[in-house]
Amino acid sequence: MNTITQEQAAEYASWFRCLADGTRLRVLNFVAEAEAPLTVGEIVDAVGKSQSTVSRHLAILAADRFVLMENDGIRTRVSVNRACMVELPKAASQIMGQAMPR
Repeated sequence: MNTITQEQAAEYASWFRCLADGTRLRVLNFVAEAEAPLTVGEIVDAVGKSQSTVSRHLAILAADRFVLMENDGIRTRVSVNRACMVELPKAASQIMGQAMPR
């Protein structure tokens, strides 16, 4: 049985709330598809939203650890947290009572 704990339920709920925004999904997808860390300006250009909007969405994604942000002088470099590519599908499977993917 794959019954989730209260702590897991709270964490998974936070993840899904984080992903419940179309712009945030576009930002995450663009960052995940990139071969190297991106600057906030590159993400702004790609998604067609203002810098403040993109920065707000990145802060939310970073809070739930979907993206990693690293200061590089005056720029911030953004990369996807590759662990999410494993943990998010596992969480969805566990929530749905399915066998955990490996």
